[in-house]
Amino acid sequence: MDELLFQLGKIKEQGQPFVLCIVTQTQGSTPRKEGAKMVVFANGKTIGTVGGGSIEYQAIKDALDVLASGKPRQVFYELEGDLSMKCGGKVAIYFEPLRKSIKLFIFGAGHVGREVGSFASGLGFKVHFVDNRPAIFEEFQNDYAECITGDYLVLAGQIEFSTNDFVVITTQGHAFDEELLGLLAPKNLLYLGMIGSKRKVAEAKQRFLKSGKLTSEQLSKVDMPIGVPFQAETPREIAISIVARLIDVKNKNSL
Repeated sequence: MDELLFQLGKIKEQGQPFVLCIVTQTQGSTPRKEGAKMVVFANGKTIGTVGGGSIEYQAIKDALDVLASGKPRQVFYELEGDLSMKCGGKVAIYFEPLRKSIKLFIFGAGHVGREVGSFASGLGFKVHFVDNRPAIFEEFQNDYAECITGDYLVLAGQIEFSTNDFVVITTQGHAFDEELLGLLAPKNLLYLGMIGSKRKVAEAKQRFLKSGKLTSEQLSKVDMPIGVPFQAETPREIAISIVARLIDVKNKNSL
């Protein structure tokens, strides 16, 4: 089996986005045959080869375009006509982008939070549950997620968030939700949402503005009440509305 295949698992664990390039068809004289593979990273560095020379140079350029679009593609090359290569054959290369996992931090692993995590884990999100109740993680299957136990506010200050991270606030108490919002809204997150009724949200906004703790601009970037509005009642239904919003933000940002 191709040695590069054994390396793909480790490459994914490193968290770097990359494109897997596979020669799928050849005709005539070509530098490599079907099955040749190459990995192209976002910085243009490569592992493996699809033939070297002009074909590889063009394949790297096309791979970076695929990585930017996030959509797989197959490209056909005429080596002499397209790339001025004397061997003169034809090559088809399939490009498969593999992006870094999108982190989703769910503060509160209660009924709604755990349903959000369950849905999101199958939709491209790497789920991290955060809860101050150690025993709660024994109540549901969570082997797909990282479970973090401790004081909500302390952990909100300790976790190193990135600009591509998603955060959902669904704790067991309104006070926790609001305090967490005060800590997380100033951070440069891609998405921040807080559960709550329209009344609860409106009152929280007024308190933040009156105290000067958050600005109107910071509050405008928070999705609250969280999720896509529809008549949701059960925890699973509410979770669907939340995950629908997460998908919308993810896809609009080509993640």
